[in-house]
Amino acid sequence: MEPFRVKMVEPIPFPSREERERALEHAGHNLFRVPSSAITIDLLTDSGTSAMSAAQWSALLGGDESYAGARSFERFESVVRELTGYPEVIPVHQGRAAERILLGALLGDGDLSVSNTHFDTTRASVEAAGATALDFPSGQGEAGFGGGLDLTRAEQLLTSPDGARVRCVVLTVTNNAAGGQPVSMANIAGARNLCSRHGVRLLLDASRFAENAYLITARDSAHASESPREVARQMFTLADGCWASLKKDGLANIGGLIALTDPELAARCREQLIAVEGFPTYGGLAGRDLDALAQGLVEVTDPAYLRYRTESAQWFGARLTKAGLPVVEPVGCHAVYVDAAQLLPHIAAHELPATAFANALYREGGVRVSELGTLVFGRRNPDGGPDLPAPRELVRFALPRRVYTRNHLEYVAEAAARIAAAAADLPGYRIVEQADALRHFTAVLKPLN
Repeated sequence: MEPFRVKMVEPIPFPSREERERALEHAGHNLFRVPSSAITIDLLTDSGTSAMSAAQWSALLGGDESYAGARSFERFESVVRELTGYPEVIPVHQGRAAERILLGALLGDGDLSVSNTHFDTTRASVEAAGATALDFPSGQGEAGFGGGLDLTRAEQLLTSPDGARVRCVVLTVTNNAAGGQPVSMANIAGARNLCSRHGVRLLLDASRFAENAYLITARDSAHASESPREVARQMFTLADGCWASLKKDGLANIGGLIALTDPELAARCREQLIAVEGFPTYGGLAGRDLDALAQGLVEVTDPAYLRYRTESAQWFGARLTKAGLPVVEPVGCHAVYVDAAQLLPHIAAHELPATAFANALYREGGVRVSELGTLVFGRRNPDGGPDLPAPRELVRFALPRRVYTRNHLEYVAEAAARIAAAAADLPGYRIVEQADALRHFTAVLKPLN
C-alpha cells in the first residue's frame, strides 16, 4: 500500500467519447496538444506531475525570495552537496535548461557525445552545439540492468581516430528511452574507468537517480544491505558531475540543477546561466521552489517510498500483461513500457504504430500516454522516402509520483485490454506538419484510414 495518507484531492474530468473524439481531432491527433481538461488519467509523463508532501508545502512558506544569495539557495546547495559530493551547485528552472547550458559549455562543432541513450531533449542540446550524439546502449547484457552503456563499443570509438573528438560520456540513470531500465553500479564503474583512461568527462543525467539507486539495491546482491541514498552517493562519486530535471526525483513541479567537480566548467555554465536563466543563486526559480526541491531531495531516497513505487509499477506491468499487452520486462520504477511494434505488426514504423496505440487508448478511456517510437526518435529520410525508424516502437505509461491509486490504474488496464482485443483494426498515421527539431511536441497527424 501507499506509505502515505492523502490530505488533498482534485477532481478529474470525465469527457464523453464524443468529446474525446473532438478533442483529438482538434489537436491534430497529437496527444501533447490535447488540453488537460479533456484527460481523465494522465500518464503522459512523470516530469513535473508529482504530488508534493506536507513537508514540501510547509517549506514553500519559508521561501526566501531575495534576488541574490537567498537562504533558500543555501538550503538547496547544502542538500545537493551532501547527496552528490559535488562542490559546484547551479540551480536551473528544469532539466532541458541544464542540458543546454552544460552541453553548450562542453561541446562544439564536430565534437561527439556518447551515451547509453540520449533522450530527445538531450540529443537536441548536443546537436544545437554543433556536435553529434552517439547512442551505445548495452541492451540486456546484465540481468536486471538493461539500461547501461555498451562499454565495448565505447572503447572501440575512444581508441579509434575519432576518439579525440569525444568530449563527454553521458549515462542516463535510469535509461528512459530503453524502457526505463536501470544502469548497474558495475556499468557506471566501467564507464568511469574508460573515461579516466581516455581523459573524457563522465556525466550523469540524474533525473531519476533515486529510482536507479533503489533498483541497484533490489537487483544487485552486492548492494542489498545498503540504503538507496548510500548507493546514490556512490553513483555520483564515480562521475565528474551531473545534471537533473528535478521535476522527477526532486518530487516537485518545476526545477533542475547542474552539479560539478570542476570549478572552471562551472564558471562557464554560470556565465550562460546569468544570460538565460537568472542569477546563479536562483537560476530561474522562486526561492520557495528551491526550498520545496531541497525537501524533495531528502524524501525521495526513503526506502519505503521507493519500494512502494517499484512494486506499484511492477503490479501495473503485470496488469497490462494480463490485458494482452507486450510489456517490456523487467519493469522499472517510473513507467511501464509497451512494445507497439509487437502489438501492431500490420503498421509499419513510418506509419507510427506507437502513436496509433496511444491515440486509440485516449479515445477509449480518456487516458493519455506517450509515444516513444518513430515520431520521437525517428529521422527524416534524406532521400525523401519514409522516415528512418526508431530502434523500438514503445508506448510509455509514465507514473506520476504520489498521484494515482490502484483503482485509477485498474481503469487504465481495463481500457488497454479493450484496445488490445481490437489491435488488428487500428490504423497507422502520417505526419502532416512537423517542426525541424523535437517534432513530436507540436506535430499535426492524420490517420491513414
